[in-house]
Amino acid sequence: MRASYWRGRRVFVTGHTGFKGAWLCLLLARLGAETHGYALETPQHFLFHRARVAEVLSRDVRGDVRDQDKLQWAMRTCDPDIVLHLAAQTTVREGYASPRETFSVNVDGTVTVLDVTRSIENVKSCVVVTTDKVYRNNEWQWAYRETDTLGGDDPYSASKAAAELATYSFAVSFPRTGYAVATARAGNVIGGGDATPDALIPEVVTSMAEGREAMLRYPQATRPWQHVLEPLSGYLTLAEQLGPNLNATAWNFGPTADDVLTVAEVTERLGEHWGGGRWRSTGEAGPHEAGLLSVDSALARHELGWRPLLDVDEAIAWVANWESAVRGGKTPREVTEGQIAEYVARRAHDS
Repeated sequence: MRASYWRGRRVFVTGHTGFKGAWLCLLLARLGAETHGYALETPQHFLFHRARVAEVLSRDVRGDVRDQDKLQWAMRTCDPDIVLHLAAQTTVREGYASPRETFSVNVDGTVTVLDVTRSIENVKSCVVVTTDKVYRNNEWQWAYRETDTLGGDDPYSASKAAAELATYSFAVSFPRTGYAVATARAGNVIGGGDATPDALIPEVVTSMAEGREAMLRYPQATRPWQHVLEPLSGYLTLAEQLGPNLNATAWNFGPTADDVLTVAEVTERLGEHWGGGRWRSTGEAGPHEAGLLSVDSALARHELGWRPLLDVDEAIAWVANWESAVRGGKTPREVTEGQIAEYVARRAHDS
């Protein structure tokens, strides 16, 4: 992730009003990019509004990624160099509640973005963000690699695996000189300001602030936890290097094997940083979710030169520091930009 590459570059981001999208826009602003966002509106308590992210955007458009005419207008107005597609229905439980909508947004939305993107001659690369849940999960003890079989028992996971197949199809069926498409798969992200429904950190942070026990649905579920800036730096690194030789490829951006923890362990470690961390199980089995899941990022490490910088304890500490600083009177924008500045400096030193 090189600031020199992004300075002045036009970037079109779908899903910029979500949690990862808000952090991404502020990261791109730090790197000097000209960022254009396209997404549905998001609640006022989400980070996008709390951190006034719209102020750093060149254009901020509200729209559904399945609306091809509006998306094409927005993208042509931007005439981007890079397209980063993050817009999605992002939660497993919502996938069970609204399966048709989940497949529609995640598959048809991706197809619409790809169809519009290939018509914009200036676009050099398009990174489609999916998830680590695209793999057929056998509850293995070892991490999944990009060559492992796609699957997905629940509607969310299956819809993202289908989006992977759609992306591959567009990449190989509609080649264009100087243009390339790839997918990026990341683990469970954590970070300050997260208000994603059903996500772990919002529940734990709220419970600690209220002095109560966190209610955990699946405390023994094991996930590859990472700070939100880690996969975002991976997406940008991929976009920088994405060319015809890497067209139609898929990439994992996950933490090391040592940073794969249970939900309960993350809760307890966050409590160690913030004087809380008590929890109890809801006792509700709920719909099926993967129990054991991790990804192998060796390909990104060897081919792109990307590796995670923050171990899981640092990532958890950054969350605690963000929440404490904001509750102590600093603005969400100030604290987010401060952590981004530190992260960018560490990336530059690491390279």
